[in-house]
Amino acid sequence: MTTRMIILNGGSSSGKTGIVRCLQAVLPEPWLAFGVDSFVDALPARLQASDAGLDIAADGTVSVGTEFRTLEVAWTEGIVAMARAGARIVVDDVFLGGAASQRRWQEALGEVGVLWVGVRCDRAVAAGRETARGDRALGMAAQQADAVHEGVVYDLEVDTTHTESLVCAHTIAAKVR
Repeated sequence: MTTRMIILNGGSSSGKTGIVRCLQAVLPEPWLAFGVDSFVDALPARLQASDAGLDIAADGTVSVGTEFRTLEVAWTEGIVAMARAGARIVVDDVFLGGAASQRRWQEALGEVGVLWVGVRCDRAVAAGRETARGDRALGMAAQQADAVHEGVVYDLEVDTTHTESLVCAHTIAAKVR
């Protein structure tokens, strides 16, 4: 089956966004990039720090509500529709629900060819990146480092603890059909 989508899953500050940029540079065809951060940024202000929307506690714990989930389904369906229409898509996501998050994507994807990629990073390294970024609640990276991978099945896993984004991108690109 031809790969129409690449879905990268990893915790906050694991290096997904850097890999996505490198994938766009190394893949021979044009690939559109979409990330969960852009989806979160697109949410109305009333859904930020809200029980119905997205709440990020001071310790980095992330909770999502019913309105968030409703909009997430629409976002997911829209991205899949672009792939069905012929676009090649790479998604940078954080599976807060582990396997349940992957199932939501699988239901939307149907027969669309996807390459599932786990992006791992040592929790201490991710926490250091989180601190350096300065735009995340401290503790989010450590909490998500392993939890987002629970029960998720991948075609390929990469680890950015000691491997540069470009090397990871070449490894992923070699698996694209």
